[in-house]
Amino acid sequence: MRIPKAASVNDEQHQRIIKYGRALVLDIVEQYGGGHPGSAMGAMAIGIALWKYTLKYAPNDPDYFNRDRFVLSNGHVCLFQYIFQHLYGLKSMTMAQLKSYHSNDFHSLCPGHPEIEHDAVEVTTGPLGQGISNSVGLAIATKNLAATYNKPGFDIVTNKVYCMVGDACLQEGPALESISLAGHMGLDNLIVLYDNNQVCCDGSVDIANTEDISAKFRACNWNVIEVENASEDVATIVKALEYAQAEKHRPTLINCRTVIGSGAAFENHCAAHGSALGEDGVRELKIKYGMNPAQKFYVPQDVYDFFKEKPAEGDQLVAEWKSLVAKYVREYPEEGQEFLARVRGELPKNWKSFLPQQEFTGDAPTRAAARELVRALGQNCKSVLAGCADLSVSVNLQWPGVKYFMDPTLSTQCGLGGDYSGRYIEYGIREHAMCAIANGLAAYNRGTFLPITSTFFMFYLYAAPAIRMAGLQQLKAIHIGTHDSINEGENGPTHQPVETPALFRAMPNIYYMRPVDSAEVFGLFQKAVELPFSSILSLSRNEVLQYPGKSSAEKAQRGGYILEDAENAEVQIIGVGAEMEFAYKAAKILGRKFRTRVLSIPCTRLFDEQSIGYRRSVLRKDGRQVPTVVVDGHVAFGWERYATASYCMNTYGKSLPPDVIYEYFGYNPATIAKKVESYVRACQRDPLLLHDFLDLKEKPRHDKVNKL
Repeated sequence: MRIPKAASVNDEQHQRIIKYGRALVLDIVEQYGGGHPGSAMGAMAIGIALWKYTLKYAPNDPDYFNRDRFVLSNGHVCLFQYIFQHLYGLKSMTMAQLKSYHSNDFHSLCPGHPEIEHDAVEVTTGPLGQGISNSVGLAIATKNLAATYNKPGFDIVTNKVYCMVGDACLQEGPALESISLAGHMGLDNLIVLYDNNQVCCDGSVDIANTEDISAKFRACNWNVIEVENASEDVATIVKALEYAQAEKHRPTLINCRTVIGSGAAFENHCAAHGSALGEDGVRELKIKYGMNPAQKFYVPQDVYDFFKEKPAEGDQLVAEWKSLVAKYVREYPEEGQEFLARVRGELPKNWKSFLPQQEFTGDAPTRAAARELVRALGQNCKSVLAGCADLSVSVNLQWPGVKYFMDPTLSTQCGLGGDYSGRYIEYGIREHAMCAIANGLAAYNRGTFLPITSTFFMFYLYAAPAIRMAGLQQLKAIHIGTHDSINEGENGPTHQPVETPALFRAMPNIYYMRPVDSAEVFGLFQKAVELPFSSILSLSRNEVLQYPGKSSAEKAQRGGYILEDAENAEVQIIGVGAEMEFAYKAAKILGRKFRTRVLSIPCTRLFDEQSIGYRRSVLRKDGRQVPTVVVDGHVAFGWERYATASYCMNTYGKSLPPDVIYEYFGYNPATIAKKVESYVRACQRDPLLLHDFLDLKEKPRHDKVNKL
């Protein structure tokens, strides 16, 4: 759909704001000799259309619950957002703050990309493709809340999600995954504005991409609207936004054809993307626009006046919404109190009572224990919105009676159906989008949703950038990673995540948890719900031993503890996850010759947060270092902080049946005990070996010959 040029009664004023906005962008970037001016200049008309005519927001209450969400997915264009925040009256975004962009001011509110910590910024953006994926999560959140709580005459959740993207966002994998899913779900409350200037860092976009973006979106079940002169024509953009708001079945893409660096000497050139124009170029643009080139950072009063009603309008929106909610609570007290608790970000006060304390007397996979915990919490807590990347048949988190979050008009060949009140999402084979969407759910309003995702642990590597963004923003989700060891078996080394835990253990604000049995699963899942950050529960497909009377849910929440003690220990073995069985049995063999302690450290981050006294009591009980060997089915990287040697994977896995693969890689209690015994005796002869982190496990000798 192509929108013809619309008439505007304010066109002259629009042009004046556009010109002064472009000059301000150039002054800010020129001050520090760098930044991203071009797209901010080209998108000024889009900004007027959004913040003057379209968005519902409250400058005096930027966290107003029912506000429209705006996400700048192409976050390098942040000056666009900061300048309009200043113009519409966001109190924290002063001119002094605008001048702090790219400065050495530790307290700047104008970082090089938008950051969630600052007023009126919904999510941190920068890595391209993340913001639009977060926007899908925000749109799902709105749909779910509206379907759950809105009643006739009481539409207490009505906000829409607006996202701006550039050419680069639409080339990134997570964006394409999320766009596909949003169209499939029919998220008509999602409106994406495409700043289509056909320029990237290295040149024109056609050096790498010549596809028809509009056709691509249409094929993904999006409503597509075309706007030709989007760098200048505010009225037509407003008309396009009105059409988008009226759409009832699909998300909308507004393809806004803009000019990067509009009006300046570097317009339509890749230099406009990330370079200052230079003093002569700035002077030239100002003279061209009839401005005084000596005036810097200048905004005329009439430009401010154009937005002067926005704070009062926002105050009225907030007051009307609060009044509506108060009436809703009186009319529907049970739902109303539940809704208010979710607005406050609170779980039900008795949520712990929902979790079953499971007693597995026989061997059981740790994923089985986690499955029951997720089901129990999901069945009793509406904050939980769980889902899986096309492995529900294996992960099986769905609780009895769960409804799927789906487009209610969709008819599937397998008969699966649902609606927007559903709380289980089939993400399809889209691991990266799944976790980025979870971030959007978490960012909608802290605590209103508890997103839970699941897939094989190996495939969270696909989602690692989104999980990193969760850590960066301190967003809370719980990720259930199953099949986390080489014992995953026949699917082979492609599915065996030997190196992946090291990455997630390294991520700040991410809690990687690998329990040894169901007791630890119970304690760590409870801890994951309590933490304000994201957690990854790393769980076994294979059955593992239980350690009744030894393993402890409570102690596991401290990240590490003594599973089995020995006075004046001569050697310690750290067992991890599914491989604790080999560590524990090897310790029994070693116990015939040495006083041997067994330690469990399921979460190094939780353990590191304990007092130094506690950590010493676990790792060096007698105040002296003893040989400490970690037995893990993953690589040893990182364990040198806690152990003096390792019996860990030092190569990729192999495609073998589960009952064979551990033996192939030397995970045999007798073999491990023999290696550790030799190591202990070597340390007795040469105590300095304790300072050399040693790999005790031999690499397997493959019988095949590599052919060139």
